[in-house]
Amino acid sequence: MKKSYLFLFSLLALSIFLAACQNTEEDAATNDASTEEGETETEVHTAGEIEIEGVADHYHTGDAIELTAVLSEDVDYNHWHWFTKESDQTEWEAADGQETDTFTGEATTDGLEIKATLYDEDHEVYAESDPVTVVIDDHHGHDEESQQIYEGYFEDEQVEDRELSDWDGDWQSVYPYLLDGELDEVFEHKAEEGDMTAEEYKEYYTVGYETDVDRITIEDGMVTFFTDDQEISGEYASDGYEILEYEAGNRGVRFVYKLVDGSEDMPEYIQFSDHNIFPIDSHHYHLYWGDNREELLEEVTNWPTYYPSDLDADGLVRDMLAH
Repeated sequence: MKKSYLFLFSLLALSIFLAACQNTEEDAATNDASTEEGETETEVHTAGEIEIEGVADHYHTGDAIELTAVLSEDVDYNHWHWFTKESDQTEWEAADGQETDTFTGEATTDGLEIKATLYDEDHEVYAESDPVTVVIDDHHGHDEESQQIYEGYFEDEQVEDRELSDWDGDWQSVYPYLLDGELDEVFEHKAEEGDMTAEEYKEYYTVGYETDVDRITIEDGMVTFFTDDQEISGEYASDGYEILEYEAGNRGVRFVYKLVDGSEDMPEYIQFSDHNIFPIDSHHYHLYWGDNREELLEEVTNWPTYYPSDLDADGLVRDMLAH
């Protein structure tokens, strides 16, 4: 009798165990299905990325800042806000009146960070850009003394020797841009403030910029000239400087370098003029070259001009308009 009860009890326990396992499996399956379905119904949308276009390589004080926020996908939202943060700030501030996909302002603060944010219909952040930084580089300074030096008014004792490394870099001639008409805006601007017409300015600069050396690289004392069909290099060492007096009453400084090794096709002398009179990294320059040091100093009508090779036409125009 006891054995019968024991057998029945064991059978009942087994049935309960099997039923529990089945329910557990069914619940798990149900939960999995619910999870999958839930993920489908409540999937969080990954917003498109915002890219900011229009930021310049650098600005000059007072330059116009014009940026555009571009979303990588099409949406119906058009509620934008732009935020700014200065280098010594920790919190972002909303920029007044900047509530479209474009930002306009004036370059007054070096290191200013700017970002764009797009909101959805519930005023929740839909997407946000990485910040861009406004870099202000006035090249010759923005104070009165620096401006006077740039314009050619300085004392002899202010002039100092300079190393060739002040002009290290990869440089492009602006002459091809002039020939293509891409600098016409510059000449029109000069005509508004000067005493010549835009066409007369263009003719003047055509003579000044003319050269067949389209590109120059300078590194570790080595200077390389590039033309359409030739690449020649030479090593140069400082040969002092000369202060020149101009008919207009202002002055300039030629920093002179002499060929010490390299291709015999390279000029014996190269002379830099970049409106600076003491050691500083150059941002553009006029270059004179030839085999006669003294005769070269008398050249004042042809001054091939070079800017960094990574500047496009818009960048060149913007830089030229700033001076």
